[in-house]
Amino acid sequence: MKRVLLAVALMVGLVASAAPAQAQTFDRDDDERFRRVAYFINWGVYGRNFNVKNMDTSGAAAKLTHINYAFSFVDQAGKCYATDPWADWQRPIPAELSVDGVADGDTGLRGNLNQLKKLKAKHPGLKTLISLGGWTGSKYFSDAVLTAESRAALASSCIDLWIKGNVDGLPPGAAAGVFDGIDLDWEWPGSDGEVGNIIRPEDKRNFTLFVAELRRQLDAIDDDLLISAYLPAAAAKIDAGFEVRKVFSLMDYATIQGYDLHVSGERRTGHNGNLYTDPRDPNPIRYSVDQTVRDYLRRGAPAEKIVVGIPAYGQGWTGLSGGGDGLYNTATEPAPATWSPGSDDYKNLIKLPGKRFRDHRTGAHWLYDGRVFWSYDDASTVRQKAHYIRDRKLGGYMMWSIDQDDDQATLTSTLYRVLR
Repeated sequence: MKRVLLAVALMVGLVASAAPAQAQTFDRDDDERFRRVAYFINWGVYGRNFNVKNMDTSGAAAKLTHINYAFSFVDQAGKCYATDPWADWQRPIPAELSVDGVADGDTGLRGNLNQLKKLKAKHPGLKTLISLGGWTGSKYFSDAVLTAESRAALASSCIDLWIKGNVDGLPPGAAAGVFDGIDLDWEWPGSDGEVGNIIRPEDKRNFTLFVAELRRQLDAIDDDLLISAYLPAAAAKIDAGFEVRKVFSLMDYATIQGYDLHVSGERRTGHNGNLYTDPRDPNPIRYSVDQTVRDYLRRGAPAEKIVVGIPAYGQGWTGLSGGGDGLYNTATEPAPATWSPGSDDYKNLIKLPGKRFRDHRTGAHWLYDGRVFWSYDDASTVRQKAHYIRDRKLGGYMMWSIDQDDDQATLTSTLYRVLR
Protein backbone atom coordinates (compact mmCIF):
# COMPACT_ATOMS: atom_id res chain seq x y z
CA MET A 1 0.00 0.00 0.00
CA LYS A 2 1.45 3.33 -1.00
CA ARG A 3 2.02 5.91 1.69
CA VAL A 4 0.55 9.37 1.27
CA LEU A 5 3.55 11.69 1.20
CA LEU A 6 4.07 15.42 1.25
CA ALA A 7 5.70 16.98 -1.77
CA VAL A 8 9.45 16.53 -1.94
CA ALA A 9 9.86 20.25 -1.46
CA LEU A 10 8.18 20.06 1.91
CA MET A 11 10.42 17.19 2.94
CA VAL A 12 13.50 19.15 1.91
CA GLY A 13 12.16 21.97 4.03
CA LEU A 14 11.92 19.65 7.01
CA VAL A 15 15.50 18.55 6.58
CA ALA A 16 16.67 22.13 6.37
CA SER A 17 14.57 23.72 9.07
CA ALA A 18 13.22 20.79 11.13
CA ALA A 19 9.79 22.38 11.19
CA PRO A 20 7.11 20.32 12.97
CA ALA A 21 6.35 17.26 10.90
CA GLN A 22 2.81 16.55 12.06
CA ALA A 23 1.39 17.19 8.59
CA GLN A 24 3.17 14.21 7.07
CA THR A 25 1.19 11.00 7.36
CA PHE A 26 1.59 7.46 6.15
CA ASP A 27 -0.95 4.78 5.40
CA ARG A 28 -0.35 1.41 7.00
CA ASP A 29 2.65 -0.27 5.44
CA ASP A 30 0.72 -3.49 4.91
CA ASP A 31 -2.80 -4.84 5.01
CA GLU A 32 -2.41 -6.31 8.48
CA ARG A 33 -4.18 -4.56 11.33
CA PHE A 34 -1.35 -5.46 13.69
CA ARG A 35 2.35 -5.72 13.04
CA ARG A 36 3.90 -8.91 14.35
CA VAL A 37 7.64 -8.27 14.44
CA ALA A 38 10.54 -10.46 15.57
CA TYR A 39 14.29 -9.92 15.67
CA PHE A 40 16.54 -12.54 14.08
CA ILE A 41 20.14 -12.41 15.35
CA ASN A 42 22.85 -13.21 12.83
CA TRP A 43 25.13 -14.75 15.49
CA GLY A 44 22.42 -17.28 16.35
CA VAL A 45 23.62 -19.56 13.54
CA TYR A 46 26.67 -20.48 15.61
CA GLY A 47 26.31 -21.93 19.12
CA ARG A 48 22.55 -21.62 19.10
CA ASN A 49 22.26 -23.42 15.75
CA PHE A 50 19.26 -21.27 14.90
CA ASN A 51 18.96 -20.73 11.17
CA VAL A 52 16.47 -18.85 9.02
CA LYS A 53 14.86 -22.21 8.23
CA ASN A 54 13.96 -22.63 11.91
CA MET A 55 11.55 -19.71 11.63
CA ASP A 56 9.74 -21.68 8.95
CA THR A 57 9.76 -25.15 10.50
CA SER A 58 8.53 -23.81 13.87
CA GLY A 59 5.60 -22.11 12.16
CA ALA A 60 6.75 -18.66 13.29
CA ALA A 61 7.36 -17.24 9.81
CA ALA A 62 3.73 -17.78 8.81
CA LYS A 63 2.62 -15.80 11.87
CA LEU A 64 4.95 -12.80 11.47
CA THR A 65 4.60 -9.69 9.35
CA HIS A 66 8.14 -8.33 9.81
CA ILE A 67 11.60 -9.67 10.68
CA ASN A 68 14.32 -7.33 11.93
CA TYR A 69 17.77 -8.69 11.09
CA ALA A 70 20.31 -7.76 13.78
CA PHE A 71 22.73 -6.06 13.45
CA SER A 72 24.57 -3.69 11.17
CA PHE A 73 26.93 -1.24 12.90
CA VAL A 74 28.08 2.32 12.24
CA ASP A 75 31.85 2.71 11.97
CA GLN A 76 34.08 5.59 13.04
CA ALA A 77 33.86 7.08 9.56
CA GLY A 78 30.08 7.28 9.86
CA LYS A 79 29.23 4.48 7.44
CA CYS A 80 27.15 1.30 7.73
CA TYR A 81 29.03 -1.97 7.79
CA ALA A 82 28.24 -5.66 8.20
CA THR A 83 29.23 -7.15 11.54
CA ASP A 84 29.54 -10.68 10.15
CA PRO A 85 29.77 -11.03 6.35
CA TRP A 86 30.35 -14.78 6.75
CA ALA A 87 26.99 -15.33 8.44
CA ASP A 88 25.26 -12.68 6.36
CA TRP A 89 26.12 -13.61 2.77
CA GLN A 90 29.23 -15.83 2.54
CA ARG A 91 28.41 -18.96 4.56
CA PRO A 92 27.25 -21.79 2.27
CA ILE A 93 23.98 -23.21 3.58
CA PRO A 94 23.59 -26.97 3.04
CA ALA A 95 20.34 -28.39 1.74
CA GLU A 96 19.19 -29.63 5.13
CA LEU A 97 19.41 -26.11 6.60
CA SER A 98 17.95 -24.33 3.60
CA VAL A 99 14.40 -22.97 3.57
CA ASP A 100 13.61 -24.59 0.22
CA GLY A 101 15.80 -27.66 0.64
CA VAL A 102 18.28 -26.46 -1.98
CA ALA A 103 21.90 -25.90 -0.95
CA ASP A 104 23.64 -22.63 -1.73
CA GLY A 105 25.79 -22.67 -4.87
CA ASP A 106 29.52 -22.14 -5.07
CA THR A 107 29.04 -18.52 -6.16
CA GLY A 108 26.53 -15.74 -5.66
CA LEU A 109 24.54 -14.71 -2.59
CA ARG A 110 24.61 -17.24 0.23
CA GLY A 111 24.19 -17.23 4.00
CA ASN A 112 21.37 -15.68 5.97
CA LEU A 113 20.54 -13.10 3.32
CA ASN A 114 19.87 -15.70 0.66
CA GLN A 115 17.78 -17.66 3.13
CA LEU A 116 15.75 -14.57 3.97
CA LYS A 117 15.02 -14.14 0.26
CA LYS A 118 13.83 -17.74 0.12
CA LEU A 119 11.72 -17.27 3.25
CA LYS A 120 10.05 -14.20 1.75
CA ALA A 121 9.35 -16.12 -1.46
CA LYS A 122 7.62 -18.82 0.60
CA HIS A 123 5.69 -16.27 2.68
CA PRO A 124 4.89 -13.45 0.24
CA GLY A 125 3.54 -10.96 2.78
CA LEU A 126 6.61 -11.13 5.02
CA LYS A 127 8.89 -8.07 5.15
CA THR A 128 12.44 -7.81 6.43
CA LEU A 129 14.38 -4.84 7.81
CA ILE A 130 18.06 -4.47 8.56
CA SER A 131 18.51 -3.29 12.14
CA LEU A 132 21.20 -0.66 12.62
CA GLY A 133 22.99 -0.29 15.94
CA GLY A 134 22.06 -2.26 19.03
CA TRP A 135 23.63 -2.04 22.48
CA THR A 136 27.17 -2.69 21.25
CA GLY A 137 26.85 -1.00 17.87
CA SER A 138 25.77 2.54 18.76
CA LYS A 139 29.11 4.10 19.71
CA TYR A 140 29.53 6.33 16.64
CA PHE A 141 25.93 7.23 15.88
CA SER A 142 26.28 10.71 17.37
CA ASP A 143 29.24 11.57 15.13
CA ALA A 144 27.55 10.06 12.08
CA VAL A 145 24.46 12.29 12.35
CA LEU A 146 26.23 15.46 13.47
CA THR A 147 26.02 17.42 10.20
CA ALA A 148 23.82 17.46 7.12
CA GLU A 149 26.69 16.00 5.11
CA SER A 150 27.37 13.19 7.58
CA ARG A 151 23.67 12.34 7.84
CA ALA A 152 23.40 12.08 4.07
CA ALA A 153 26.53 9.93 3.92
CA LEU A 154 25.31 7.54 6.63
CA ALA A 155 21.90 7.13 4.98
CA SER A 156 23.51 6.60 1.59
CA SER A 157 25.94 3.98 2.89
CA CYS A 158 23.19 2.00 4.64
CA ILE A 159 20.99 2.09 1.56
CA ASP A 160 23.86 1.12 -0.75
CA LEU A 161 24.83 -1.87 1.39
CA TRP A 162 21.48 -3.20 2.55
CA ILE A 163 18.79 -1.92 0.19
CA LYS A 164 20.70 -1.79 -3.10
CA GLY A 165 22.54 -4.91 -1.97
CA ASN A 166 26.09 -3.94 -2.88
CA VAL A 167 27.90 -6.33 -0.56
CA ASP A 168 31.64 -6.97 -0.61
CA GLY A 169 32.93 -9.73 -2.83
CA LEU A 170 29.80 -10.10 -4.97
CA PRO A 171 28.58 -8.37 -8.16
CA PRO A 172 26.74 -5.05 -7.71
CA GLY A 173 23.20 -5.56 -6.45
CA ALA A 174 23.72 -9.21 -5.53
CA ALA A 175 21.85 -8.74 -2.24
CA ALA A 176 19.16 -6.41 -3.59
CA GLY A 177 15.62 -7.33 -2.61
CA VAL A 178 16.50 -8.90 0.72
CA PHE A 179 15.47 -5.95 2.85
CA ASP A 180 12.32 -3.85 2.72
CA GLY A 181 13.55 -1.12 5.04
CA ILE A 182 15.80 -0.01 7.88
CA ASP A 183 15.25 -0.34 11.62
CA LEU A 184 17.14 2.20 13.76
CA ASP A 185 18.37 0.87 17.09
CA TRP A 186 20.50 3.70 18.45
CA GLU A 187 20.92 3.08 22.18
CA TRP A 188 20.66 5.99 23.12
CA PRO A 189 20.60 9.49 21.59
CA GLY A 190 21.49 12.08 24.21
CA SER A 191 21.91 9.64 27.11
CA ASP A 192 24.11 6.83 28.32
CA GLY A 193 24.10 3.41 26.72
CA GLU A 194 27.12 1.12 26.42
CA VAL A 195 30.28 2.43 28.10
CA GLY A 196 32.27 4.51 25.63
CA ASN A 197 29.34 5.61 23.47
CA ILE A 198 29.60 9.15 22.13
CA ILE A 199 26.63 11.28 23.20
CA ARG A 200 25.73 14.94 22.75
CA PRO A 201 22.78 17.15 23.72
CA GLU A 202 22.29 17.74 19.97
CA ASP A 203 21.58 14.04 19.41
CA LYS A 204 17.87 14.60 19.97
CA ARG A 205 17.59 17.09 17.13
CA ASN A 206 20.03 15.24 14.91
CA PHE A 207 18.14 11.98 15.25
CA THR A 208 15.04 13.64 13.79
CA LEU A 209 17.09 15.15 10.99
CA PHE A 210 18.68 11.80 10.20
CA VAL A 211 15.32 10.03 10.03
CA ALA A 212 14.12 12.76 7.66
CA GLU A 213 17.19 12.33 5.46
CA LEU A 214 16.83 8.56 5.48
CA ARG A 215 13.15 8.93 4.59
CA ARG A 216 14.05 11.22 1.68
CA GLN A 217 16.66 8.86 0.27
CA LEU A 218 14.51 5.75 0.64
CA ASP A 219 11.52 7.41 -1.00
CA ALA A 220 13.71 8.35 -3.95
CA ILE A 221 14.12 4.61 -4.55
CA ASP A 222 10.70 3.28 -3.55
CA ASP A 223 8.18 4.96 -1.28
CA ASP A 224 7.11 1.58 0.10
CA LEU A 225 10.47 1.12 1.84
CA LEU A 226 10.07 1.15 5.62
CA ILE A 227 11.63 2.93 8.57
CA SER A 228 11.17 1.74 12.13
CA ALA A 229 13.08 2.39 15.34
CA TYR A 230 13.59 0.85 18.76
CA LEU A 231 12.86 3.37 21.52
CA PRO A 232 13.55 3.33 25.28
CA ALA A 233 11.21 2.85 28.23
CA ALA A 234 12.72 5.42 30.60
CA ALA A 235 11.00 8.80 30.39
CA ALA A 236 14.32 10.56 30.99
CA LYS A 237 15.84 8.82 27.96
CA ILE A 238 12.80 9.59 25.82
CA ASP A 239 13.06 13.29 26.62
CA ALA A 240 16.83 13.39 26.20
CA GLY A 241 16.87 11.75 22.81
CA PHE A 242 13.62 11.91 20.86
CA GLU A 243 11.32 14.52 19.39
CA VAL A 244 8.53 12.02 19.62
CA ARG A 245 5.82 13.62 17.52
CA LYS A 246 8.23 14.51 14.72
CA VAL A 247 10.05 11.20 14.46
CA PHE A 248 6.86 9.16 14.59
CA SER A 249 5.51 11.21 11.67
CA LEU A 250 8.56 10.19 9.63
CA MET A 251 8.56 6.49 10.55
CA ASP A 252 6.15 3.73 9.62
CA TYR A 253 6.14 2.54 13.23
CA ALA A 254 8.40 2.29 16.27
CA THR A 255 8.96 -0.52 18.74
CA ILE A 256 9.13 0.50 22.38
CA GLN A 257 11.15 -1.20 25.09
CA GLY A 258 8.96 -3.65 26.98
CA TYR A 259 11.69 -5.62 28.73
CA ASP A 260 14.82 -5.14 30.85
CA LEU A 261 12.61 -3.06 33.14
CA HIS A 262 14.61 -4.72 35.90
CA VAL A 263 17.88 -6.48 35.07
CA SER A 264 20.02 -9.07 36.78
CA GLY A 265 22.80 -6.54 37.38
CA GLU A 266 20.62 -4.95 40.06
CA ARG A 267 20.99 -6.25 43.58
CA ARG A 268 17.27 -6.75 44.05
CA THR A 269 14.98 -9.02 42.03
CA GLY A 270 12.20 -7.53 39.92
CA HIS A 271 10.03 -7.91 36.85
CA ASN A 272 11.67 -8.13 33.44
CA GLY A 273 8.62 -6.97 31.44
CA ASN A 274 5.57 -6.35 33.64
CA LEU A 275 2.54 -5.00 31.77
CA TYR A 276 1.28 -2.72 34.55
CA THR A 277 3.11 -0.81 37.27
CA ASP A 278 3.59 -2.87 40.41
CA PRO A 279 2.71 -1.00 43.62
CA ARG A 280 4.99 -3.40 45.50
CA ASP A 281 8.05 -2.18 43.58
CA PRO A 282 10.31 -0.45 46.14
CA ASN A 283 12.43 1.29 43.50
CA PRO A 284 12.15 5.09 43.21
CA ILE A 285 11.12 4.81 39.54
CA ARG A 286 8.58 2.15 38.68
CA TYR A 287 8.56 0.89 35.12
CA SER A 288 5.90 -0.97 33.16
CA VAL A 289 4.82 -1.50 29.56
CA ASP A 290 1.64 0.46 30.19
CA GLN A 291 3.56 3.40 31.68
CA THR A 292 5.86 3.48 28.65
CA VAL A 293 2.93 3.42 26.23
CA ARG A 294 1.31 6.28 28.12
CA ASP A 295 4.56 8.25 28.07
CA TYR A 296 4.77 8.02 24.27
CA LEU A 297 1.10 8.83 23.76
CA ARG A 298 1.44 11.95 25.92
CA ARG A 299 4.37 13.08 23.81
CA GLY A 300 2.42 12.80 20.58
CA ALA A 301 3.01 9.26 19.30
CA PRO A 302 -0.01 7.89 17.41
CA ALA A 303 -1.30 4.72 19.04
CA GLU A 304 -1.41 2.79 15.76
CA LYS A 305 2.35 3.27 15.28
CA ILE A 306 3.36 2.06 18.75
CA VAL A 307 4.63 -1.55 18.62
CA VAL A 308 5.18 -3.09 22.06
CA GLY A 309 8.39 -4.99 22.78
CA ILE A 310 7.90 -8.46 24.29
CA PRO A 311 10.76 -10.60 25.65
CA ALA A 312 11.28 -14.25 24.76
CA TYR A 313 13.84 -14.44 27.57
CA GLY A 314 14.05 -13.80 31.30
CA GLN A 315 16.19 -11.96 33.83
CA GLY A 316 17.55 -14.05 36.71
CA TRP A 317 19.17 -13.62 40.11
CA THR A 318 20.75 -16.01 42.60
CA GLY A 319 21.89 -15.91 46.21
CA LEU A 320 18.48 -14.89 47.53
CA SER A 321 17.59 -15.38 51.15
CA GLY A 322 14.26 -15.61 52.87
CA GLY A 323 11.01 -17.26 51.91
CA GLY A 324 7.93 -15.93 50.22
CA ASP A 325 7.76 -15.53 46.47
CA GLY A 326 11.25 -14.01 46.08
CA LEU A 327 10.00 -10.84 44.44
CA TYR A 328 12.07 -7.74 45.35
CA ASN A 329 14.33 -9.81 47.60
CA THR A 330 18.01 -8.92 47.74
CA ALA A 331 20.31 -11.10 45.63
CA THR A 332 24.04 -11.56 45.40
CA GLU A 333 24.60 -12.00 41.64
CA PRO A 334 23.04 -12.87 38.28
CA ALA A 335 21.70 -16.40 38.01
CA PRO A 336 23.67 -19.08 36.11
CA ALA A 337 22.33 -19.38 32.57
CA THR A 338 22.86 -21.13 29.26
CA TRP A 339 24.56 -18.29 27.37
CA SER A 340 25.40 -15.51 29.82
CA PRO A 341 24.74 -15.06 33.55
CA GLY A 342 21.42 -13.46 34.40
CA SER A 343 19.67 -13.93 31.05
CA ASP A 344 18.20 -17.05 29.52
CA ASP A 345 15.75 -18.11 26.82
CA TYR A 346 12.07 -18.84 27.35
CA LYS A 347 12.61 -22.32 25.87
CA ASN A 348 15.18 -23.05 28.61
CA LEU A 349 13.38 -21.38 31.50
CA ILE A 350 10.19 -23.38 31.05
CA LYS A 351 12.18 -26.54 31.81
CA LEU A 352 13.62 -25.32 35.13
CA PRO A 353 12.35 -26.66 38.46
CA GLY A 354 10.83 -24.35 41.04
CA LYS A 355 7.55 -22.77 41.95
CA ARG A 356 5.85 -20.49 39.42
CA PHE A 357 4.08 -17.31 40.52
CA ARG A 358 1.72 -15.09 38.58
CA ASP A 359 0.28 -11.63 39.21
CA HIS A 360 -2.53 -10.82 36.77
CA ARG A 361 -2.80 -7.28 38.12
CA THR A 362 0.68 -6.46 36.86
CA GLY A 363 0.83 -8.98 34.02
CA ALA A 364 3.94 -10.61 35.46
CA HIS A 365 5.18 -14.17 35.92
CA TRP A 366 8.21 -15.53 37.73
CA LEU A 367 9.93 -18.66 39.05
CA TYR A 368 11.53 -19.04 42.48
CA ASP A 369 13.14 -22.13 43.99
CA GLY A 370 14.23 -20.57 47.29
CA ARG A 371 17.57 -19.38 45.97
CA VAL A 372 17.26 -18.61 42.25
CA PHE A 373 14.68 -16.19 40.84
CA TRP A 374 13.70 -15.81 37.17
CA SER A 375 11.29 -13.22 35.76
CA TYR A 376 10.06 -14.13 32.28
CA ASP A 377 7.00 -14.06 30.04
CA ASP A 378 5.07 -17.25 29.37
CA ALA A 379 2.07 -17.91 27.13
CA SER A 380 -0.34 -16.44 29.67
CA THR A 381 1.50 -13.14 30.10
CA VAL A 382 2.02 -12.61 26.37
CA ARG A 383 -1.66 -13.33 25.80
CA GLN A 384 -2.52 -10.63 28.34
CA LYS A 385 -0.19 -8.23 26.54
CA ALA A 386 -1.72 -9.11 23.18
CA HIS A 387 -5.19 -8.24 24.48
CA TYR A 388 -3.79 -4.99 25.84
CA ILE A 389 -2.36 -4.14 22.38
CA ARG A 390 -5.63 -5.04 20.65
CA ASP A 391 -7.91 -3.25 23.09
CA ARG A 392 -5.89 -0.03 22.96
CA LYS A 393 -5.59 -0.18 19.17
CA LEU A 394 -1.80 -0.11 19.27
CA GLY A 395 0.35 -1.05 16.29
CA GLY A 396 1.32 -4.59 17.27
CA TYR A 397 4.16 -6.36 19.03
CA MET A 398 7.89 -6.95 18.60
CA MET A 399 9.73 -9.95 20.05
CA TRP A 400 13.37 -10.06 21.09
CA SER A 401 14.37 -12.53 19.84
CA ILE A 402 12.78 -15.28 17.76
CA ASP A 403 15.49 -17.88 18.49
CA GLN A 404 14.55 -17.76 22.19
CA ASP A 405 11.01 -18.99 21.58
CA ASP A 406 10.62 -22.79 21.66
CA ASP A 407 10.57 -25.17 18.71
CA GLN A 408 6.79 -24.92 18.50
CA ALA A 409 6.90 -21.09 18.47
CA THR A 410 4.62 -21.09 21.51
CA LEU A 411 4.94 -17.40 22.33
CA THR A 412 4.70 -16.35 18.68
CA SER A 413 1.63 -18.52 18.16
CA THR A 414 -0.08 -17.23 21.29
CA LEU A 415 0.38 -13.64 20.16
CA TYR A 416 -0.81 -14.52 16.67
CA ARG A 417 -4.08 -15.98 17.91
CA VAL A 418 -5.01 -12.60 19.40
CA LEU A 419 -3.35 -10.23 16.91
CA ARG A 420 -3.89 -11.92 13.54
